[in-house]
Amino acid sequence: MSCTSCSSGGGLPKGCRSNGSCGTTGCTPYPVFDWLSNMKLPDGQKPFDIVEVRFKNGRKDFYHNHRELNLVPGETIALDTNPGFDVGTVSMVGELVRLQLKKKAVLSNTEYPKILRKTTQKDLDQWKQAYEKEHETMVKAREIAAEQKHEMKISDVEYQADGSKAVFYYTAENRIDFRQLIRDYAAAFHIRVEMRQIGYRQEAARVGGIGSCGRELCCTSWLSDFRSVSTSAARYQQLALNPQKLAGQCGKLKCCLNYELDTYLEAVKGFPDTSKKLHTEKGLATFMKMDIFKGYLWYAYKDDMINWIKLKVEDVNEILAKNKKGEKITDLSPFAQQEEIKENKTINTEIVAVEQDDISRFDNKKTTPKRRNNRNKNKPRASNSQSSRNKNAK
Repeated sequence: MSCTSCSSGGGLPKGCRSNGSCGTTGCTPYPVFDWLSNMKLPDGQKPFDIVEVRFKNGRKDFYHNHRELNLVPGETIALDTNPGFDVGTVSMVGELVRLQLKKKAVLSNTEYPKILRKTTQKDLDQWKQAYEKEHETMVKAREIAAEQKHEMKISDVEYQADGSKAVFYYTAENRIDFRQLIRDYAAAFHIRVEMRQIGYRQEAARVGGIGSCGRELCCTSWLSDFRSVSTSAARYQQLALNPQKLAGQCGKLKCCLNYELDTYLEAVKGFPDTSKKLHTEKGLATFMKMDIFKGYLWYAYKDDMINWIKLKVEDVNEILAKNKKGEKITDLSPFAQQEEIKENKTINTEIVAVEQDDISRFDNKKTTPKRRNNRNKNKPRASNSQSSRNKNAK
């Protein structure tokens, strides 16, 4: 089953990731695979009449198929917006929509807007004209907001298919009184204006981009629920609290910090409390760092903070248990683990040095030869006759 956009274009578009089988809507953000498409309904049961429709930048909504149109994922349809109409793409049909509504806890008696018809060529042409005005409108809207000195950013504009209405998405730190701004937008663009505030994560999802991992942003491609990310997630994973590395394109902490957090929390359960110090006859030993998956901790004496001692988790728990009973061990040296071989250390340091050189070599300016050499190079050389005269004079 190929989608309407692929079949109407005279073949598969370049870069089609689903090879024409667009029942999965693989060419768009937030793809959906209908795993119930091959299952037949019981006799006498009608197909579910609610359809999930996708709009610009992955925005989705539900509509009522009251005319019982035969719709497939990837097909464009005209929707009733009262007043006017809009155009969207079918992303999900059938019993999978019923499960989606149950997941989102939507009430069964909710009234949904209606699907008018399958799009005609006139609808598509009108939709295309409205889409082409969005970028120009966004640029001009930013200029009008800057003239009124509003501390806000118009991040995106979405026109309705009939061109009678536009939604202006903006981000702002504080509350904005944009009553006069709406009047200016309506007078400048001759449309009905709706202002909708979004967060910085939602803005990054709408704009899109490539992350530091080299792949498309998770919020743009598949992530739909934005959970809060705290700095404790970085601390549990023993990451350096560097804002430049931990922050994403939205300026907030990266969502991927939560992906492996549960694994780290499970691994840390067997580790001792790092705030407790080891009491020995030689002195107090303070926690310095840990390796969660290898099961090692490093401690250092207060009088000798340079030299770190590598210990196993079991040994540290044993020492703390003795300290709790009031006992002290003589020294940590019997429990110390041997470090890696020196050859490996030298190889690692050489690799690090090469990497650092590769990173900073673009910043180094070309070294010019010494002035003394330039000066000697510019001086005219004496002829052979003149040099012989100088020798005779001596």
